[in-house]
Amino acid sequence: MNLGALCSGRYRISCVTVSTARGRPRSFDRDEALDRAVRQFWRHGYEATSIRDLSDALGIGAPSLYNAFGDKQKLFAEVVRVYDRGYGGFIEDALTEEPTAAAAVARIFSEAPVLYTRRGLPHGCLVASGDDGSTDPVVRRELKRLRDRKTRLLTGKIRTDIASGRLPEDTDATALATYAMTVLSGMAQLARDGASRGALAQVAGVAVNAWP
Repeated sequence: MNLGALCSGRYRISCVTVSTARGRPRSFDRDEALDRAVRQFWRHGYEATSIRDLSDALGIGAPSLYNAFGDKQKLFAEVVRVYDRGYGGFIEDALTEEPTAAAAVARIFSEAPVLYTRRGLPHGCLVASGDDGSTDPVVRRELKRLRDRKTRLLTGKIRTDIASGRLPEDTDATALATYAMTVLSGMAQLARDGASRGALAQVAGVAVNAWP
């Protein structure tokens, strides 16, 4: 199968043509390149990841990288969306699929220790720590938006449980959701610091037992 066929709509492989140092065009899988960029930003954060790091990881020159993805800020915004769909979606999946906030939180805390310590991937969570050390307002705003969205979704789930009598009427839904998400962020940081899956599971167990 030739490269032209691979890049055709028939096979639905996302390919982008870039230029090599000798000026000859070659193609690469855009989705694979984005996944490599995800891992770079996930491992090092936005601020510490340079264009050269990205160029080396993706196997293309800086001009081709800019041509394919725009500047670093635009690439990061796309990377965050890809990460949230492919690696970080377990929170929203639980909130959507489980019938109660308690069940959703129990599922989230049971899955987080495994997902934050996956073999062959950076540990922790890009959404939780990708803007560490960055003063870029666009980057910080994008990640804050995602974090706030997950907190709002959990808050809504808690309010539904309060209305149905599953939680006490005086439960502060916003504070409880913020508590759960704060513990998750802390677990992600512990994973980045090298904490074991078992240690994270112990923290998760405490959080679940503290649920009203």
